[in-house]
Amino acid sequence: MDSLYSRIATPAGLGRFSAKGFWGCGIKTEVLSGLTVALALVPEAVAFAIIANVNPLVGLYAAFMVGLLASIFGGRPGMISGATGAMAVVMVHLVSEHGVEYLFAAVVLTGLIQISVGVLRLGKFIRIVPHPVMLGFVNGLAIVIFLAQLSQFKVTGEDGELQWMSGTPMLVFCGFIALTMGIMFFLPKLTKAFPSALAGILVVSVLVIGLNIDTKTVGDIASIKGGVPAFKPLTVPMNFETLGIILPYGLILAAIGLIESLLTMTLIDEMTDTRGRGNRECVGQGIANSVCGLFGGMGGCAMIGQSMININSGGRGRLSGISAAIFLLCFILFGSGLIEKIPMAALVGVMFMVVIATFEWSSFRILKKTPPKDAFVLILVSGVTVMTDLAIAVVVGVIVSALIFAWEHARHIHVVVRDDEDGSRTYELNGPLFFGCIHEFRDFFDPANDPDDVVIEFMNSRVVDHSAIEAIDNLAEKYRKAGKTLHLRHLSEDCRLLLHKAGDMVEVNVLEDPNYAVADDELG
Repeated sequence: MDSLYSRIATPAGLGRFSAKGFWGCGIKTEVLSGLTVALALVPEAVAFAIIANVNPLVGLYAAFMVGLLASIFGGRPGMISGATGAMAVVMVHLVSEHGVEYLFAAVVLTGLIQISVGVLRLGKFIRIVPHPVMLGFVNGLAIVIFLAQLSQFKVTGEDGELQWMSGTPMLVFCGFIALTMGIMFFLPKLTKAFPSALAGILVVSVLVIGLNIDTKTVGDIASIKGGVPAFKPLTVPMNFETLGIILPYGLILAAIGLIESLLTMTLIDEMTDTRGRGNRECVGQGIANSVCGLFGGMGGCAMIGQSMININSGGRGRLSGISAAIFLLCFILFGSGLIEKIPMAALVGVMFMVVIATFEWSSFRILKKTPPKDAFVLILVSGVTVMTDLAIAVVVGVIVSALIFAWEHARHIHVVVRDDEDGSRTYELNGPLFFGCIHEFRDFFDPANDPDDVVIEFMNSRVVDHSAIEAIDNLAEKYRKAGKTLHLRHLSEDCRLLLHKAGDMVEVNVLEDPNYAVADDELG
Protein backbone atom coordinates (compact mmCIF):
# COMPACT_ATOMS: atom_id res chain seq x y z
CA MET A 1 0.00 0.00 0.00
CA ASP A 2 1.27 3.42 -0.86
CA SER A 3 2.22 5.67 1.99
CA LEU A 4 -0.84 7.11 3.66
CA TYR A 5 -1.61 10.63 2.56
CA SER A 6 1.07 10.29 -0.13
CA ARG A 7 -1.42 11.37 -2.77
CA ILE A 8 -3.96 14.17 -2.85
CA ALA A 9 -7.57 12.98 -2.98
CA THR A 10 -9.49 14.59 -5.82
CA PRO A 11 -13.27 14.71 -6.20
CA ALA A 12 -14.48 12.10 -8.64
CA GLY A 13 -18.22 12.36 -8.35
CA LEU A 14 -18.28 9.41 -5.97
CA GLY A 15 -20.99 9.26 -3.39
CA ARG A 16 -23.71 10.05 -5.93
CA PHE A 17 -25.75 7.48 -7.81
CA SER A 18 -23.60 7.88 -10.92
CA ALA A 19 -22.79 5.02 -13.23
CA LYS A 20 -19.15 5.13 -12.19
CA GLY A 21 -20.02 5.22 -8.51
CA PHE A 22 -22.32 2.20 -8.88
CA TRP A 23 -20.61 -0.07 -11.43
CA GLY A 24 -17.05 0.82 -10.41
CA CYS A 25 -14.54 -0.98 -12.62
CA GLY A 26 -17.09 -3.26 -14.30
CA ILE A 27 -19.75 -5.80 -13.39
CA LYS A 28 -17.46 -8.85 -13.46
CA THR A 29 -14.79 -7.28 -11.27
CA GLU A 30 -17.32 -5.87 -8.81
CA VAL A 31 -19.26 -9.15 -8.46
CA LEU A 32 -16.15 -11.32 -8.03
CA SER A 33 -14.76 -8.86 -5.50
CA GLY A 34 -18.10 -8.98 -3.64
CA LEU A 35 -17.96 -12.79 -3.56
CA THR A 36 -14.46 -12.66 -2.06
CA VAL A 37 -15.59 -10.21 0.59
CA ALA A 38 -18.68 -12.29 1.42
CA LEU A 39 -16.53 -15.35 2.11
CA ALA A 40 -14.34 -13.31 4.45
CA LEU A 41 -17.39 -11.83 6.18
CA VAL A 42 -18.78 -15.15 7.38
CA PRO A 43 -16.28 -16.06 10.13
CA GLU A 44 -15.93 -12.43 11.21
CA ALA A 45 -19.69 -11.97 11.65
CA VAL A 46 -20.00 -15.22 13.57
CA ALA A 47 -17.05 -14.37 15.81
CA PHE A 48 -18.37 -10.87 16.60
CA ALA A 49 -21.82 -12.26 17.40
CA ILE A 50 -20.23 -14.67 19.88
CA ILE A 51 -18.30 -11.76 21.42
CA ALA A 52 -21.58 -9.84 21.85
CA ASN A 53 -23.18 -12.93 23.42
CA VAL A 54 -25.89 -13.29 20.77
CA ASN A 55 -26.84 -15.98 18.24
CA PRO A 56 -24.42 -16.19 15.27
CA LEU A 57 -27.30 -15.46 12.89
CA VAL A 58 -27.72 -12.07 14.59
CA GLY A 59 -24.19 -11.22 13.45
CA LEU A 60 -24.74 -12.64 9.95
CA TYR A 61 -27.99 -10.72 9.51
CA ALA A 62 -26.19 -7.56 10.61
CA ALA A 63 -23.41 -8.14 8.10
CA PHE A 64 -26.02 -8.58 5.36
CA MET A 65 -28.25 -5.61 6.18
CA VAL A 66 -25.58 -3.12 7.21
CA GLY A 67 -23.43 -4.11 4.24
CA LEU A 68 -26.33 -3.77 1.79
CA LEU A 69 -27.82 -0.50 3.06
CA ALA A 70 -24.51 1.25 3.72
CA SER A 71 -23.41 0.38 0.18
CA ILE A 72 -26.62 1.83 -1.26
CA PHE A 73 -27.02 4.95 0.87
CA GLY A 74 -23.49 5.60 2.15
CA GLY A 75 -21.01 8.16 0.86
CA ARG A 76 -18.06 5.90 0.01
CA PRO A 77 -18.47 3.45 -2.89
CA GLY A 78 -16.21 0.44 -2.48
CA MET A 79 -16.22 0.53 1.33
CA ILE A 80 -17.55 -2.58 3.07
CA SER A 81 -19.64 -2.42 6.23
CA GLY A 82 -20.85 -5.14 8.59
CA ALA A 83 -20.79 -6.36 12.17
CA THR A 84 -17.57 -5.26 13.87
CA GLY A 85 -15.65 -6.20 16.98
CA ALA A 86 -15.29 -2.59 18.12
CA MET A 87 -19.08 -2.33 18.48
CA ALA A 88 -19.55 -5.92 19.68
CA VAL A 89 -17.49 -5.42 22.84
CA VAL A 90 -19.77 -2.53 23.87
CA MET A 91 -22.88 -4.69 23.43
CA VAL A 92 -21.83 -7.48 25.80
CA HIS A 93 -22.87 -5.75 29.03
CA LEU A 94 -26.21 -4.56 27.59
CA VAL A 95 -27.14 -8.06 26.42
CA SER A 96 -26.09 -9.74 29.67
CA GLU A 97 -27.91 -7.20 31.85
CA HIS A 98 -31.11 -6.55 29.88
CA GLY A 99 -31.36 -9.06 27.03
CA VAL A 100 -31.09 -9.02 23.27
CA GLU A 101 -34.33 -7.04 22.74
CA TYR A 102 -32.74 -4.03 24.42
CA LEU A 103 -29.77 -4.47 22.09
CA PHE A 104 -32.05 -4.18 19.05
CA ALA A 105 -33.59 -1.01 20.51
CA ALA A 106 -30.13 0.43 21.18
CA VAL A 107 -29.08 -0.32 17.59
CA VAL A 108 -32.15 1.52 16.24
CA LEU A 109 -31.30 4.50 18.47
CA THR A 110 -27.68 4.31 17.30
CA GLY A 111 -28.86 4.67 13.72
CA LEU A 112 -31.06 7.66 14.53
CA ILE A 113 -28.13 9.41 16.23
CA GLN A 114 -25.89 8.74 13.23
CA ILE A 115 -28.52 10.09 10.83
CA SER A 116 -28.74 13.23 12.97
CA VAL A 117 -24.96 13.67 12.80
CA GLY A 118 -25.09 13.46 9.01
CA VAL A 119 -28.07 15.80 8.67
CA LEU A 120 -26.32 18.35 10.91
CA ARG A 121 -23.23 17.98 8.68
CA LEU A 122 -20.91 17.10 11.54
CA GLY A 123 -19.01 14.47 9.54
CA LYS A 124 -16.55 17.14 8.45
CA PHE A 125 -14.99 17.13 11.91
CA ILE A 126 -13.09 13.99 10.96
CA ARG A 127 -10.68 16.46 9.34
CA ILE A 128 -9.36 17.44 12.78
CA VAL A 129 -7.74 14.02 13.16
CA PRO A 130 -3.98 14.64 12.83
CA HIS A 131 -1.78 12.57 10.53
CA PRO A 132 0.06 10.74 13.38
CA VAL A 133 -3.33 9.74 14.84
CA MET A 134 -4.37 8.40 11.44
CA LEU A 135 -1.16 6.38 11.18
CA GLY A 136 -1.69 5.06 14.71
CA PHE A 137 -5.27 4.11 13.82
CA VAL A 138 -4.15 2.16 10.75
CA ASN A 139 -1.31 0.36 12.53
CA GLY A 140 -3.35 -0.35 15.64
CA LEU A 141 -6.22 -1.76 13.62
CA ALA A 142 -3.82 -3.95 11.63
CA ILE A 143 -2.51 -5.37 14.90
CA VAL A 144 -6.08 -5.94 16.14
CA ILE A 145 -6.96 -7.81 12.93
CA PHE A 146 -3.83 -9.94 13.34
CA LEU A 147 -4.55 -10.77 16.97
CA ALA A 148 -8.14 -11.66 16.13
CA GLN A 149 -6.89 -14.38 13.75
CA LEU A 150 -4.87 -16.11 16.47
CA SER A 151 -8.04 -17.59 17.97
CA GLN A 152 -8.37 -19.69 14.81
CA PHE A 153 -5.20 -21.54 15.82
CA LYS A 154 -7.12 -23.03 18.75
CA VAL A 155 -9.33 -26.12 18.81
CA THR A 156 -11.58 -27.68 21.42
CA GLY A 157 -9.72 -30.30 23.43
CA GLU A 158 -11.04 -33.49 24.98
CA ASP A 159 -11.83 -31.61 28.18
CA GLY A 160 -14.01 -29.15 26.26
CA GLU A 161 -11.53 -26.31 26.68
CA LEU A 162 -9.86 -24.40 23.85
CA GLN A 163 -6.21 -25.23 23.33
CA TRP A 164 -3.54 -24.40 20.76
CA MET A 165 -3.10 -26.70 17.79
CA SER A 166 0.07 -28.78 17.78
CA GLY A 167 1.81 -31.38 15.72
CA THR A 168 0.42 -32.31 12.30
CA PRO A 169 -2.81 -30.25 12.56
CA MET A 170 -0.75 -27.10 13.21
CA LEU A 171 1.61 -27.87 10.30
CA VAL A 172 -1.32 -28.48 7.93
CA PHE A 173 -3.09 -25.31 9.09
CA CYS A 174 0.04 -23.17 8.70
CA GLY A 175 0.81 -24.77 5.35
CA PHE A 176 -2.56 -23.82 3.90
CA ILE A 177 -2.20 -20.30 5.30
CA ALA A 178 1.15 -19.99 3.54
CA LEU A 179 -0.34 -21.38 0.30
CA THR A 180 -3.18 -18.83 0.38
CA MET A 181 -0.78 -15.97 1.04
CA GLY A 182 1.53 -17.19 -1.73
CA ILE A 183 -1.32 -17.25 -4.25
CA MET A 184 -2.40 -13.75 -3.22
CA PHE A 185 1.15 -12.47 -3.57
CA PHE A 186 2.15 -14.05 -6.90
CA LEU A 187 -1.13 -14.24 -8.87
CA PRO A 188 -1.43 -10.44 -9.40
CA LYS A 189 2.04 -10.51 -10.97
CA LEU A 190 0.67 -12.89 -13.62
CA THR A 191 -2.86 -11.56 -14.10
CA LYS A 192 -5.31 -9.23 -12.43
CA ALA A 193 -8.33 -10.61 -14.26
CA PHE A 194 -9.35 -12.69 -11.21
CA PRO A 195 -9.27 -11.61 -7.53
CA SER A 196 -6.24 -13.21 -5.92
CA ALA A 197 -7.96 -13.59 -2.54
CA LEU A 198 -10.84 -15.53 -4.10
CA ALA A 199 -8.35 -17.67 -6.03
CA GLY A 200 -6.52 -18.52 -2.81
CA ILE A 201 -9.73 -19.50 -1.05
CA LEU A 202 -10.90 -21.66 -3.97
CA VAL A 203 -7.58 -23.48 -4.43
CA VAL A 204 -7.19 -24.32 -0.75
CA SER A 205 -10.86 -25.34 -0.47
CA VAL A 206 -10.59 -27.68 -3.48
CA LEU A 207 -7.47 -29.30 -2.01
CA VAL A 208 -9.02 -29.80 1.43
CA ILE A 209 -12.38 -31.07 0.16
CA GLY A 210 -10.98 -33.08 -2.76
CA LEU A 211 -8.26 -34.79 -0.73
CA ASN A 212 -10.46 -35.06 2.39
CA ILE A 213 -7.82 -33.37 4.55
CA ASP A 214 -8.74 -33.00 8.21
CA THR A 215 -8.39 -29.34 9.15
CA LYS A 216 -10.48 -26.65 10.84
CA THR A 217 -13.36 -25.31 8.72
CA VAL A 218 -16.02 -22.60 8.97
CA GLY A 219 -18.52 -25.21 10.15
CA ASP A 220 -16.37 -25.89 13.22
CA ILE A 221 -17.14 -22.36 14.45
CA ALA A 222 -20.93 -22.37 14.06
CA SER A 223 -23.71 -23.23 11.63
CA ILE A 224 -24.66 -20.38 9.31
CA LYS A 225 -27.91 -21.88 8.03
CA GLY A 226 -30.94 -19.61 8.43
CA GLY A 227 -33.81 -17.83 6.71
CA VAL A 228 -34.52 -14.37 5.39
CA PRO A 229 -34.34 -11.69 8.13
CA ALA A 230 -37.88 -10.91 9.31
CA PHE A 231 -39.24 -7.60 10.58
CA LYS A 232 -39.25 -7.61 14.39
CA PRO A 233 -41.06 -4.68 16.03
CA LEU A 234 -39.37 -3.50 19.19
CA THR A 235 -40.87 -5.25 22.21
CA VAL A 236 -39.18 -3.20 24.92
CA PRO A 237 -41.37 -0.72 26.89
CA MET A 238 -41.42 2.65 25.15
CA ASN A 239 -40.78 4.85 28.17
CA PHE A 240 -38.09 7.03 29.74
CA GLU A 241 -36.76 4.13 31.77
CA THR A 242 -35.95 2.23 28.59
CA LEU A 243 -34.44 5.36 27.06
CA GLY A 244 -32.24 5.77 30.13
CA ILE A 245 -30.95 2.22 29.62
CA ILE A 246 -30.25 2.33 25.89
CA LEU A 247 -29.21 5.98 25.41
CA PRO A 248 -25.65 5.62 26.82
CA TYR A 249 -25.08 2.55 24.65
CA GLY A 250 -26.60 4.27 21.63
CA LEU A 251 -24.29 7.25 21.97
CA ILE A 252 -21.17 5.08 22.40
CA LEU A 253 -22.09 2.76 19.53
CA ALA A 254 -22.87 5.72 17.27
CA ALA A 255 -19.53 7.36 18.09
CA ILE A 256 -17.52 4.16 17.55
CA GLY A 257 -19.35 3.37 14.32
CA LEU A 258 -18.90 6.82 12.83
CA ILE A 259 -15.27 7.21 13.86
CA GLU A 260 -14.31 3.83 12.40
CA SER A 261 -16.37 4.42 9.26
CA LEU A 262 -15.09 7.93 8.57
CA LEU A 263 -11.47 7.01 9.22
CA THR A 264 -11.80 3.97 6.96
CA MET A 265 -13.38 6.22 4.33
CA THR A 266 -10.40 8.59 4.57
CA LEU A 267 -7.99 5.68 4.15
CA ILE A 268 -9.80 4.42 1.05
CA ASP A 269 -9.93 7.97 -0.34
CA GLU A 270 -6.15 8.09 -0.18
CA MET A 271 -5.71 4.63 -1.67
CA THR A 272 -7.97 5.28 -4.65
CA ASP A 273 -7.31 8.99 -5.28
CA THR A 274 -11.02 9.69 -4.92
CA ARG A 275 -13.15 11.43 -2.34
CA GLY A 276 -16.08 10.07 -0.37
CA ARG A 277 -18.79 12.15 1.27
CA GLY A 278 -18.55 12.08 5.05
CA ASN A 279 -21.98 13.45 5.92
CA ARG A 280 -23.70 11.12 3.51
CA GLU A 281 -21.76 8.22 5.00
CA CYS A 282 -23.07 9.17 8.45
CA VAL A 283 -26.64 9.08 7.11
CA GLY A 284 -26.01 5.80 5.28
CA GLN A 285 -24.59 4.14 8.40
CA GLY A 286 -27.55 5.45 10.38
CA ILE A 287 -30.12 4.07 7.96
CA ALA A 288 -28.32 0.72 7.96
CA ASN A 289 -28.26 0.45 11.77
CA SER A 290 -31.85 1.62 12.30
CA VAL A 291 -33.18 -0.93 9.83
CA CYS A 292 -30.82 -3.60 11.16
CA GLY A 293 -32.20 -3.23 14.69
CA LEU A 294 -35.76 -3.66 13.39
CA PHE A 295 -34.80 -6.91 11.61
CA GLY A 296 -32.97 -8.62 14.45
CA GLY A 297 -29.38 -7.61 13.63
CA MET A 298 -26.66 -6.40 15.97
CA GLY A 299 -25.69 -3.36 13.90
CA GLY A 300 -22.25 -2.48 12.60
CA CYS A 301 -20.07 -0.03 10.71
CA ALA A 302 -17.31 0.08 8.11
CA MET A 303 -14.76 -2.76 8.25
CA ILE A 304 -11.23 -1.85 7.30
CA GLY A 305 -10.15 -5.46 6.71
CA GLN A 306 -12.96 -6.37 4.33
CA SER A 307 -12.73 -2.94 2.70
CA MET A 308 -9.07 -3.59 1.98
CA ILE A 309 -9.94 -6.98 0.49
CA ASN A 310 -12.51 -5.30 -1.73
CA ILE A 311 -10.22 -2.51 -2.92
CA ASN A 312 -7.32 -4.89 -3.55
CA SER A 313 -9.66 -7.21 -5.48
CA GLY A 314 -10.70 -4.35 -7.76
CA GLY A 315 -13.97 -3.33 -6.11
CA ARG A 316 -14.50 0.41 -6.48
CA GLY A 317 -18.26 0.90 -6.84
CA ARG A 318 -21.41 0.30 -4.84
CA LEU A 319 -22.04 -2.93 -6.73
CA SER A 320 -19.21 -4.73 -4.93
CA GLY A 321 -20.69 -4.00 -1.49
CA ILE A 322 -24.21 -4.86 -2.65
CA SER A 323 -22.92 -8.11 -4.21
CA ALA A 324 -21.11 -9.04 -1.00
CA ALA A 325 -24.30 -8.61 1.01
CA ILE A 326 -26.43 -10.60 -1.46
CA PHE A 327 -23.86 -13.42 -1.63
CA LEU A 328 -23.81 -13.53 2.17
CA LEU A 329 -27.60 -13.89 2.28
CA CYS A 330 -27.38 -16.65 -0.34
CA PHE A 331 -24.85 -18.45 1.84
CA ILE A 332 -27.27 -18.29 4.76
CA LEU A 333 -30.25 -19.46 2.71
CA PHE A 334 -28.83 -21.98 0.25
CA GLY A 335 -25.09 -22.50 0.57
CA SER A 336 -24.48 -23.04 4.26
CA GLY A 337 -23.42 -26.66 3.76
CA LEU A 338 -20.79 -25.74 1.19
CA ILE A 339 -19.54 -22.59 2.92
CA GLU A 340 -19.13 -24.46 6.19
CA LYS A 341 -16.58 -26.72 4.42
CA ILE A 342 -14.25 -23.80 3.57
CA PRO A 343 -10.97 -24.18 5.49
CA MET A 344 -10.39 -21.51 8.08
CA ALA A 345 -6.72 -21.54 7.05
CA ALA A 346 -7.66 -19.96 3.71
CA LEU A 347 -9.61 -17.16 5.38
CA VAL A 348 -6.86 -16.59 7.94
CA GLY A 349 -4.34 -16.36 5.10
CA VAL A 350 -6.47 -13.72 3.40
CA MET A 351 -6.70 -11.70 6.63
CA PHE A 352 -2.94 -11.98 7.19
CA MET A 353 -2.39 -10.44 3.76
CA VAL A 354 -4.85 -7.71 4.76
CA VAL A 355 -2.74 -7.06 7.86
CA ILE A 356 0.41 -6.75 5.75
CA ALA A 357 -1.30 -4.37 3.33
CA THR A 358 -2.99 -2.32 6.07
CA PHE A 359 -0.02 -1.78 8.37
CA GLU A 360 1.87 1.38 7.43
CA TRP A 361 5.38 -0.11 7.35
CA SER A 362 6.86 3.23 6.36
CA SER A 363 5.98 4.49 9.84
CA PHE A 364 9.12 2.75 11.15
CA ARG A 365 11.16 4.93 8.84
CA ILE A 366 9.04 7.95 9.63
CA LEU A 367 9.62 7.53 13.37
CA LYS A 368 13.27 8.44 12.89
CA LYS A 369 12.50 11.55 10.87
CA THR A 370 9.42 13.02 12.57
CA PRO A 371 9.44 15.13 15.73
CA PRO A 372 9.36 13.04 18.93
CA LYS A 373 5.87 14.33 19.77
CA ASP A 374 4.43 12.90 16.54
CA ALA A 375 6.18 9.59 17.08
CA PHE A 376 4.75 9.48 20.62
CA VAL A 377 1.20 10.12 19.37
CA LEU A 378 1.54 7.45 16.66
CA ILE A 379 2.70 4.81 19.16
CA LEU A 380 0.14 5.92 21.76
CA VAL A 381 -2.82 5.61 19.39
CA SER A 382 -1.62 2.23 18.14
CA GLY A 383 -1.31 0.94 21.69
CA VAL A 384 -4.66 2.30 22.88
CA THR A 385 -6.37 0.84 19.80
CA VAL A 386 -5.04 -2.60 20.69
CA MET A 387 -5.69 -2.33 24.43
CA THR A 388 -9.15 -0.70 24.35
CA ASP A 389 -11.00 0.28 21.19
CA LEU A 390 -10.76 2.56 18.19
CA ALA A 391 -13.01 5.35 19.44
CA ILE A 392 -11.08 5.82 22.68
CA ALA A 393 -7.77 5.66 20.80
CA VAL A 394 -8.74 8.36 18.31
CA VAL A 395 -10.16 10.64 21.01
CA VAL A 396 -7.03 10.18 23.13
CA GLY A 397 -4.83 10.86 20.09
CA VAL A 398 -6.69 14.05 19.16
CA ILE A 399 -6.64 15.34 22.74
CA VAL A 400 -2.93 14.62 23.21
CA SER A 401 -2.12 16.21 19.84
CA ALA A 402 -4.15 19.29 20.78
CA LEU A 403 -2.39 19.59 24.14
CA ILE A 404 1.02 19.27 22.50
CA PHE A 405 0.02 21.91 19.96
CA ALA A 406 -1.15 24.25 22.72
CA TRP A 407 2.02 23.70 24.75
CA GLU A 408 4.27 24.46 21.81
CA HIS A 409 2.37 27.55 20.70
CA ALA A 410 2.29 28.85 24.25
CA ARG A 411 6.02 29.43 23.87
CA HIS A 412 5.65 31.33 20.61
CA ILE A 413 4.09 34.48 22.07
CA HIS A 414 6.42 37.44 22.65
CA VAL A 415 6.23 41.21 23.02
CA VAL A 416 8.10 44.18 21.57
CA VAL A 417 7.95 47.21 23.88
CA ARG A 418 8.40 50.79 22.68
CA ASP A 419 7.82 54.21 24.21
CA ASP A 420 5.96 56.71 22.01
CA GLU A 421 6.57 60.47 21.68
CA ASP A 422 3.29 61.31 23.46
CA GLY A 423 4.54 59.55 26.61
CA SER A 424 2.51 56.37 26.18
CA ARG A 425 3.98 52.89 26.05
CA THR A 426 3.07 50.33 23.40
CA TYR A 427 3.29 46.58 23.85
CA GLU A 428 3.32 44.94 20.41
CA LEU A 429 1.98 41.42 20.94
CA ASN A 430 3.11 38.66 18.57
CA GLY A 431 1.42 35.27 18.53
CA PRO A 432 -2.08 34.04 19.53
CA LEU A 433 -3.34 34.77 23.03
CA PHE A 434 -5.04 31.71 24.53
CA PHE A 435 -5.15 29.62 27.70
CA GLY A 436 -1.70 28.11 27.21
CA CYS A 437 0.23 31.37 27.29
CA ILE A 438 -1.70 33.44 29.86
CA HIS A 439 1.08 33.35 32.47
CA GLU A 440 3.67 34.56 29.97
CA PHE A 441 1.27 37.31 28.84
CA ARG A 442 0.86 38.63 32.38
CA ASP A 443 4.61 38.73 32.97
CA PHE A 444 5.13 41.06 30.01
CA PHE A 445 3.46 44.03 31.75
CA ASP A 446 4.41 46.26 34.68
CA PRO A 447 1.34 48.29 35.80
CA ALA A 448 3.16 49.84 38.72
CA ASN A 449 5.95 51.39 36.64
CA ASP A 450 4.30 51.89 33.25
CA PRO A 451 3.21 55.40 32.10
CA ASP A 452 -0.40 56.57 32.41
CA ASP A 453 -1.37 55.40 28.93
CA VAL A 454 -0.56 51.86 27.81
CA VAL A 455 -1.47 50.38 24.43
CA ILE A 456 -1.52 46.68 23.52
CA GLU A 457 -0.97 46.32 19.77
CA PHE A 458 -2.88 43.29 18.38
CA MET A 459 -1.97 43.65 14.71
CA ASN A 460 0.12 40.44 14.92
CA SER A 461 -1.98 38.66 17.51
CA ARG A 462 -5.47 37.27 18.12
CA VAL A 463 -7.69 36.83 21.16
CA VAL A 464 -8.59 33.14 20.94
CA ASP A 465 -10.63 32.06 23.97
CA HIS A 466 -12.26 32.98 27.26
CA SER A 467 -8.99 32.59 29.18
CA ALA A 468 -7.50 35.33 27.00
CA ILE A 469 -10.50 37.59 27.65
CA GLU A 470 -10.19 37.05 31.38
CA ALA A 471 -6.46 37.79 31.27
CA ILE A 472 -7.07 41.09 29.43
CA ASP A 473 -9.76 42.09 31.90
CA ASN A 474 -7.54 41.28 34.90
CA LEU A 475 -4.70 43.30 33.37
CA ALA A 476 -7.02 46.25 32.72
CA GLU A 477 -8.17 46.11 36.35
CA LYS A 478 -4.58 46.32 37.57
CA TYR A 479 -3.96 49.41 35.44
CA ARG A 480 -7.18 51.02 36.70
CA LYS A 481 -6.17 50.45 40.29
CA ALA A 482 -2.84 52.11 39.48
CA GLY A 483 -4.73 55.11 38.03
CA LYS A 484 -3.72 54.28 34.47
CA THR A 485 -5.53 53.45 31.23
CA LEU A 486 -5.12 50.34 29.08
CA HIS A 487 -6.03 50.49 25.36
CA LEU A 488 -6.38 47.68 22.80
CA ARG A 489 -5.50 48.50 19.21
CA HIS A 490 -5.89 46.76 15.86
CA LEU A 491 -8.18 44.00 17.08
CA SER A 492 -9.33 41.74 14.23
CA GLU A 493 -13.03 41.35 13.48
CA ASP A 494 -13.35 37.97 15.19
CA CYS A 495 -11.48 39.24 18.26
CA ARG A 496 -13.79 42.26 18.56
CA LEU A 497 -16.79 39.97 18.22
CA LEU A 498 -15.43 37.71 20.96
CA LEU A 499 -14.92 40.68 23.28
CA HIS A 500 -18.33 42.06 22.37
CA LYS A 501 -20.01 38.77 23.35
CA ALA A 502 -18.17 38.90 26.68
CA GLY A 503 -20.06 42.13 27.41
CA ASP A 504 -19.52 43.52 30.91
CA MET A 505 -16.89 40.88 31.63
CA VAL A 506 -14.30 43.06 29.86
CA GLU A 507 -13.86 46.76 30.54
CA VAL A 508 -11.10 48.07 28.29
CA ASN A 509 -10.70 50.78 25.68
CA VAL A 510 -10.57 49.62 22.07
CA LEU A 511 -8.86 52.32 20.02
CA GLU A 512 -10.33 53.38 16.70
CA ASP A 513 -7.85 53.55 13.85
CA PRO A 514 -9.15 55.16 10.63
CA ASN A 515 -6.45 53.35 8.64
CA TYR A 516 -7.43 49.91 10.04
CA ALA A 517 -10.86 48.87 8.87
CA VAL A 518 -11.79 46.53 11.72
CA ALA A 519 -10.74 48.73 14.64
CA ASP A 520 -13.65 49.91 16.77
CA ASP A 521 -14.17 51.70 20.07
CA GLU A 522 -17.61 50.33 20.86
CA LEU A 523 -16.27 48.47 23.86
CA GLY A 524 -14.57 51.49 25.36
